[in-house]
Amino acid sequence: MEKYEILNTTIERGSSSCVFKAHNHDTNETVALKRIYFLEKNEGVPSSAIREVSFLKEMDHSNVIRLLDVVDNDKALHLVLEYMDLDLKKFMASSPDIAKNQQVIKSLMHQLLDGLAYCHSQKILHRDLKPQNLLIDCKSILKLADFGSAREIGVPLHRYTEGEMVASLWYMAPELLLGSRKYSTPVDIWSAGCVFAEMVIQQPLFTGYTELTQVIKIFSIMGKPNEETWPGVTLICDFLDAFVRNEPQNLAELVLGLEPAGVDLLSKMLCMNPEGRITASEALEHPYFDDILESPVNINFRT
Repeated sequence: MEKYEILNTTIERGSSSCVFKAHNHDTNETVALKRIYFLEKNEGVPSSAIREVSFLKEMDHSNVIRLLDVVDNDKALHLVLEYMDLDLKKFMASSPDIAKNQQVIKSLMHQLLDGLAYCHSQKILHRDLKPQNLLIDCKSILKLADFGSAREIGVPLHRYTEGEMVASLWYMAPELLLGSRKYSTPVDIWSAGCVFAEMVIQQPLFTGYTELTQVIKIFSIMGKPNEETWPGVTLICDFLDAFVRNEPQNLAELVLGLEPAGVDLLSKMLCMNPEGRITASEALEHPYFDDILESPVNINFRT
């Protein structure tokens, strides 16, 4: 750790980790230093940290955060990551006028989907896509970060344990909220669609405060699914019949200002049936991106 000088800036603080801005004296670079604390003495490295290191060491893409170094000591594990100026949530809050620019949204969404398509091609589910885990630098480059909840896609698909927390509630796919224990890449697409809508309207689209109220909020906007619109849905949720039947709302009226092609892409990303949801690779070819600028928009945000 001697070559890293922690600056007096805490980028992010969580229950078991902190991210600091730091200086690498050997390379003269600014880096992000993620300090992951050991929860109990002699417990060793948390499994989430092992997963994050394992995945990041294997990935190499311009829209995925780079792992530069790993330093271990008796009290914590330190991940040395490339430094990014701020996350998408802070960007939207600090520069709302810039964040609502349609070309900025288009550029950032294309980069998000490009990084996500790469992860999926490497058989990796991110499982926790949200604005706080999407980082942006001063050159308008977006990168996927925080792979502590990521999982490798199994063949056949793994059945994850009940109660396993994946994704923050407002960005969680309906199949997870309804209790499905068998899922795949569509869960990331749903989360990305929620981020897309939030960039347009500058606030989250689905805002429940429990898993049940989140499901109700989604149904109130997207409509209550049935066996015709989502074959097998009644088999993954015992209390589905208790939900009030709602007809889907017009997305164009909820994401005002988004061009028709964007509304069409959003509707394909927020398809209730995961089998019908667009893939990241398909989304990159959607007409919404036909007029995207060749290089990222210079956003000149305030940090």
